[in-house]
Amino acid sequence: MRVPVKEESLDPVDWDGMRTLAHRMVDDAIARLKGLRDGPVWQPMPRAERNGFDIAVPSGPEPLDAIYADIRAKLYPHAMGNIHPRFWAWYMGAGCFTGALADFLAAIDGSNLGGGDTAANAVDHQVIEWLRQLMGFPDDASGTLVAGGSMANIIGLTAARNAMAGVDLHQMSIADMPQPLRFYASDQVHNCHQKAMNLLGLGSKALVKIESDAVFRMDLGVLETAVAQDRARGLRPACVIATAGSTNTGSIDPLEAIANFCAREGLWLHIDGCIGAPLRLSPEYRKLVAGLDRADSLALDLHKGLHAPFDVGCALIRDRKLHRATFAESAEYLQVASRGLAAAEFLHDYGPETTRSFRALKVWMMLRHHGVEKFGHLIDQGIRQAHYLKELIEREDCLDLLAPVAIDIVCFRHDPGGMDEATLRIHNTEIMLRLQETGVAVITDTTIRNRHCLRVAICNHRTRSADLDLLVSKVLRFGSDLSRQM
Repeated sequence: MRVPVKEESLDPVDWDGMRTLAHRMVDDAIARLKGLRDGPVWQPMPRAERNGFDIAVPSGPEPLDAIYADIRAKLYPHAMGNIHPRFWAWYMGAGCFTGALADFLAAIDGSNLGGGDTAANAVDHQVIEWLRQLMGFPDDASGTLVAGGSMANIIGLTAARNAMAGVDLHQMSIADMPQPLRFYASDQVHNCHQKAMNLLGLGSKALVKIESDAVFRMDLGVLETAVAQDRARGLRPACVIATAGSTNTGSIDPLEAIANFCAREGLWLHIDGCIGAPLRLSPEYRKLVAGLDRADSLALDLHKGLHAPFDVGCALIRDRKLHRATFAESAEYLQVASRGLAAAEFLHDYGPETTRSFRALKVWMMLRHHGVEKFGHLIDQGIRQAHYLKELIEREDCLDLLAPVAIDIVCFRHDPGGMDEATLRIHNTEIMLRLQETGVAVITDTTIRNRHCLRVAICNHRTRSADLDLLVSKVLRFGSDLSRQM
């Protein structure tokens, strides 16, 4: 006689208790978001608390309410802070409660978006279709949702490499290409493109940096010369990477002129629109990205301008057949059927991930809940706030603007006079660290043409003008205190 074996599950034993705790988590989350402005943006974690995360692997269970207590006491107080109204570091969105709910619902749904005839698959297709329309791409264009902008750029550049290789890279290697490929980008391009060259097996020298002009846009004359010189050397110019919103200053390359050049020269046009592409939704500043719709491939970062919770990006490709041919691989265990669960197109044929999370749901819910017009107005709001900050800076003799304000990024520094460049770097770095460590604001720094500066990226729907007033007053105070100590 067979002895019964106890069978187990990860489902709660006490569903009612789980419901009570889950409701408490939601209530606490709402209270936390409502009270953000009253707390610090960021605060350093004491060593004792950090050491508290160094525990042995748990072999047995713990009560979930005790684990949640640890999250509230240890995790929340030391979050990055990008949901706070005065977080302006790097360039990332401030999140959205609707999107957070969507991530929960997507996890409960549990679908793997690699493929399958499911409603989740239909939502993914719907989101790609909406993004295609919003970016002005043709009806037969394709797209794929990925982890973020870096991966979206890599998807587009992989398609560009395969299209321009001169050989079938499914059957042959890059060593079989008749000519080495060259990609061209502004000297303001994001470093993910350098990573892409290495991942694609082309090497760092395949990316030719083109000098930018006085307002940090790609210089078309320098580009034309570089392409002509490379052709004369027996190399194959393959792709121009235009930047719509550079990370340093927010500058936007002359997209229409570059598109005309690429069409004339037979080059692939890839646009890194991770920062600037959402300007297509803007009533006031849409014209800044005229020509975006002419790209052969476009990278979007939806946890930036759309404020979706991390992570979600999108790559759009003009040529659907080429897109699929770049990534699709056959396997006997992954066959599309005429009936049943496998009767839908496999989404993993458009990117490297066979396993794909249900990222589409948060974008789908957010666009439906808030509407595209709301996101356009928020983009306009951020740019107006950047120009307001610019005006505040220009009123102060000891604050210097170091780059034009193209969109919602402001680069400036405190200069009390009498300091050389090295001392100014130390001085402004200390101002930045004091802003962070006091919890007043989180900004970062950068170096623009050998000049160090503070950098404020207002990709934050919770920011108000009063927050920028506070920022400037604190920069002036910390700067003054440091000057007296020197």
